[in-house]
Amino acid sequence: MSVETNPQQVPCLLWPFWAIWRLVAFIVGLTGRLLAIILGFVLILVGVVLSVTVIGLIIGIPLILLGALIVIRGLF
Repeated sequence: MSVETNPQQVPCLLWPFWAIWRLVAFIVGLTGRLLAIILGFVLILVGVVLSVTVIGLIIGIPLILLGALIVIRGLF
């Protein structure tokens, strides 16, 4: 068994450090997801702006698709 999956395996003197570590890991994971969603929306917006011109359409459509994929990855 892993120490991370079973809190009863953590010695009582190390429990506060374990709890702080889990909290920091949760916050970093949540921040990463939020950053991915924001970055995805920015890429979608840049892709839409580039798609207004015919020349930018070649770069704009892949940016929109990439942004949508990043948003989906950030949500799930």
